Amino acid sequence: MKPAAGIAATGHVETSRAAVTILRAGGNAFDAALAALCAACVAEPLLVSLGGGGFMLAREASGRSRLFDFFCQTPSRRRAEQDLDFFPITADFGNDTQQFHVGQGAIAVPGVVAGLFEVHRQLGHLPLVELVQPAVELARRGCRVNSMHHYVAHILDSILRADPALFQLFSSPQNPGHLIGEGELLSNPALADAFECLVREGEDIFYRGDWARQLVQDSQSRGGSLAADDLADYRVACRRPLHFRYQGADCQINPPPSPGGSLIAYALAQLRQVSPRHAAWGSAQHAAALVQAMRAANAARHLPWQQIPGQETMGQMLDAESLTQWQQGMQLHSRFSRGTTHISVADAAGNLASLTASNGEGNVYVLPGTGIILNNMLGEQDLNPAGFHRWQPACRLASMMSPLVARLDDGSLLAMGSGGSNRIRSAITQVMVNLLNYRMNMSDAVEASRCHLEGKKLSVEAGFDGAAFDNLSPLVDEVHGWPEHNLFFGGVHAVQVHADGGFTGAGDSRRDGAVGIA
Repeated sequence: MKPAAGIAATGHVETSRAAVTILRAGGNAFDAALAALCAACVAEPLLVSLGGGGFMLAREASGRSRLFDFFCQTPSRRRAEQDLDFFPITADFGNDTQQFHVGQGAIAVPGVVAGLFEVHRQLGHLPLVELVQPAVELARRGCRVNSMHHYVAHILDSILRADPALFQLFSSPQNPGHLIGEGELLSNPALADAFECLVREGEDIFYRGDWARQLVQDSQSRGGSLAADDLADYRVACRRPLHFRYQGADCQINPPPSPGGSLIAYALAQLRQVSPRHAAWGSAQHAAALVQAMRAANAARHLPWQQIPGQETMGQMLDAESLTQWQQGMQLHSRFSRGTTHISVADAAGNLASLTASNGEGNVYVLPGTGIILNNMLGEQDLNPAGFHRWQPACRLASMMSPLVARLDDGSLLAMGSGGSNRIRSAITQVMVNLLNYRMNMSDAVEASRCHLEGKKLSVEAGFDGAAFDNLSPLVDEVHGWPEHNLFFGGVHAVQVHADGGFTGAGDSRRDGAVGIA
C-alpha cells in the first residue's frame, strides 16, 4: 500500500478535500493549506473570504518556523463619523440576539489575498494555478450546504438580506426569496472567475489594479474610509512565533501583538500540575483548575503585565520587545473574531501548516464582479473599547486567533487551532490539557466537553461531573449549562504526525469538522 502523503483537518469536508487533492498531486503542507483556504472561501463563505484576514504558522521539516500575519489593517485616515456608512444589524441566535455593525465604514484593509501570494512565494511547491483549481471547480459546480453553515446563515439573516447583491449569493435556488437551505447547492461562479483572474494578474489586481480602484471608489463614494494607499501599502508581516514548553512538548503559537497565543501559554502554565492522579477528568478538582486558569488569563487581558497575577510567568515567556507589542495588542485587539475557521495540515516530509482566518461577520458589500464579500472588522465592538471610530490609523489589528504547532515528547508533530470568538483560547487550552495532561487520543481530546469563563459567567457543556462546578464562588457568579456540545465552544481542528510516520487527526464535530488523508 502506498504510504499516505499527508493529512488535513478543517471546518468542512470540501475544504479538507481540496487539501487532500493537492497533497496527492505532490504539494507540500503549505500548498495544501493554501488550497484549503481558497476552498473554504467557497464552502465556508460566512466565516472566511478573500476580503478578510488571517494567520498561518508554518513549521518546515527542518524545524524552522515562522508566523505569517495577513490579518486586516486599519485605514490610514478616519472619516468623519457623520459621513460614514456604518449601521447596526441584529443577529438572532434563537435564545439570544446580538448587534453587529456593517457598511462601508466597517471595512478594514483585507489581507487574505496578500497572505495567499506571500506564503506561496516563500514556501509553495506547486504552481498557484493548481492550488486554486479545487476552489474554482467547487465554486462553479456548487457546494452542499451542511447543517452548521445553514445555522450560521440563519443567524446572519439580517446581514445577508441587507444588500441585494449579497442576498443573491445566498438565496435558495429552489425557493426564491428565501435563504439557501441545508442540502442545497451553493455556487459562486463570479468567485471562480476571480480566482482565475488572480492567478493570471497576480495580487496587484486586488491591491493596485482594477479591483482596488473599484473598492476604493465604492468606499469613498458610499461612506467608507479605505483609500488607494491603504491597499497599495499593505504587506504581510512575518514574525517569530512565541515559543513555550508544556508537559514535555515544544510549542509555538501566534506571537504578540496578537494576544491570544500569549494568553493560551499563560493559562497552560497555570495547569502544569493537573493530572489524573490528582484530579480525575471532569471532577471538581479538574473544573476548579480550569476555571482558575481561565480567570488568570482573563485578568491578563485587562491588566498591565506588571500587575498580572504570577506575572513572572509572562515575563519568562516574552522578551521586552514582545511584552511591549503584547501590551499594545491588548489595547487594540478584537477580543474575538466571530466568523472564523481553522485549517491544520501535515505532510509526510514533516511540514506543518496551522492557519486560522476570519471575515468577521462578513459585510453587506460584495466587490462587484468578483463574488468576494468584504470584512466588517471595524464594526467589531470589542475592537473599540473607547467607542467606535477611535481606532489607531494604519495599524495591524490584533486577534485571539492562535494557530499552534508543537513537537511532543514522544517525537510526534502537532498542528492545531480553533475558530470560536473569544472561546478560541479556552478551546485550545483544554484540548492541550486533554492531550498532554490526560493523555487522551486526538479524537477524544477534541470531542471532550468544554467550559468557558467570561467575566464571572461560566458556560459548561454537558459531560462534566454533575457537582463539578458547585463550589467555585467567588470565582463564578453564574453557571450556564448547555445540554449538548455547541459551536459556541469553538471548533478545534488538529492533525498529528507520529514518530513512525503515521497520521491522526480530528475535525471538531461542533463545527462539522472533517479530516482527509491523502
